[in-house]
Amino acid sequence: MTQAASSRRILCFGEMLLRFSPNANELLMQSPALTVRPAGAEANVAVSLARFGAPTGMATVLADNALGRGVRDEVRKHGVDTSQIVFKPGRMGLYFLTPGAVRRPSEVLYDRAGSAFVEHVDTAFDWDQLLDGVEWLHASGVTPATGPNGSAAAVALIEAAVKKGVKVSYDGNFRGKLWEQWDGDPPATLGKMLAGATVAFADDRDFALVLKTTFVSPDPAVRRREAAKAAFAAFPRLQRIACTLRVQDSVADQALSAVMLTRNGDDVIETNAEAIHMAGVVDRVGGGDAFASGVLFGLWSGWSDQEALDFGLAAAGLKHSVPGDFNLFTADEVRAAMGDGGFDIRR
Repeated sequence: MTQAASSRRILCFGEMLLRFSPNANELLMQSPALTVRPAGAEANVAVSLARFGAPTGMATVLADNALGRGVRDEVRKHGVDTSQIVFKPGRMGLYFLTPGAVRRPSEVLYDRAGSAFVEHVDTAFDWDQLLDGVEWLHASGVTPATGPNGSAAAVALIEAAVKKGVKVSYDGNFRGKLWEQWDGDPPATLGKMLAGATVAFADDRDFALVLKTTFVSPDPAVRRREAAKAAFAAFPRLQRIACTLRVQDSVADQALSAVMLTRNGDDVIETNAEAIHMAGVVDRVGGGDAFASGVLFGLWSGWSDQEALDFGLAAAGLKHSVPGDFNLFTADEVRAAMGDGGFDIRR
């Protein structure tokens, strides 16, 4: 890595998990076997960015055992810098995914309480030192939902990033099932994170929660624009908002488009990416993270809003074609998917 590249690093911060899921279309306890894969929203972004070619690191706390080291090795093999991963006593956080089929949606069961990350994340890092040489920090609303320690850590890290001049990529990733397990204050905590964000991957529901308001227009486009204006007014550092828009005919047949709203003085510039149609979706988990990584890669690369948005949407579409949380495609493969090469076998 050159000195110029190393000073433009992207750092992703959050809990890494193990994902357990039954095979084919079985229900969770119907299956005689479960497939285990590494997971975690921020790790998904880190792997995707590294495969695109951006110098990317992952900062997390893992269990000091074979499971933790195995998860570390999984992201490292994709090119992610794991030198800022800390090992502590405790367990790995888990989640169980029952994949949906036909008209039955997928369902997630969390088992994260008492993990090494949850217990130690607020004291495991020197935030200022962690951000040395970092241009972009990517964090999400999952971390504060894990409990008081995660909440304190997420806010402290973003505040340190602001002081250090690091740009912040924030993904709303609201996890109601996690917030229900403790007496946290989602609007206050997520608002503190958004206050430091440069770009937010969020929609009108995220901003309605944080701003304690409602956007009531029956037109989704109007709601998004109203939410963006309110967010830009409330959070002066925020420059861009991006999100995907999903239409589902069934679990396996979906269409995905995307929109970016960019601050322009007192006005908002809207950029749209046309819908891609996906028949036979393999696994949608991690699709939002693939989108975020694609857009972030575009912004990091200095592309226009349209170029970054189109790339992010194409990355998200490809992610739906492979099982697991990670987006395993390179930038060249994403660009190829953006073209009109058809579906013939590439020989």
